[in-house]
Amino acid sequence: MTTHSCFPHTRTSVPTPCGVPQFDPLRVRGGRLRLRRALRRRRRTPAAVLAMTAAALAATGVAGADDPVPQPPPPSAREPQRAAAAPRLVAAPVRIADAATVRLLRPGDRVDVIAAPHSPAGPAGEARVVASAARVAEVPRAGETRPDGGALVVLSVPRSTATALAGAGLTSQLAVTLC
Repeated sequence: MTTHSCFPHTRTSVPTPCGVPQFDPLRVRGGRLRLRRALRRRRRTPAAVLAMTAAALAATGVAGADDPVPQPPPPSAREPQRAAAAPRLVAAPVRIADAATVRLLRPGDRVDVIAAPHSPAGPAGEARVVASAARVAEVPRAGETRPDGGALVVLSVPRSTATALAGAGLTSQLAVTLC
């Protein structure tokens, strides 16, 4: 028993074709442009709402429903202002007695400058540290040493330390140690 109909629940292996009426193709004008315009508007609206919400939250300082609004620490707990606390650094040229030691230095190294008083009759006093943790700014190039073996190094130090280095350089031989 075979029934010929357009319904798929029949028992035939191949259904008989059902008639589809002929019609002209539909031509919709401007549909693509309208769709694009609508999609653009839908993207702009949520973005504008999110931007306004973020601006409002930033202006009010709301962190969250349960979160407390963070407050800046009191002035006593803040880190000290570095501009006021940090001394102004100057470049101090220092003549180091041992040129071989100076060849070990590179710009950016930290050194301690030690003054050892010298006198023609022999040692006149105790060695002392004139500058601690001074940053090396410049070192001499190869061949820029004095005939007596000294070499000029430029250190970056506070102004008061530069004055002490200049005074110590007149009365003592200066040496450096790497920090």
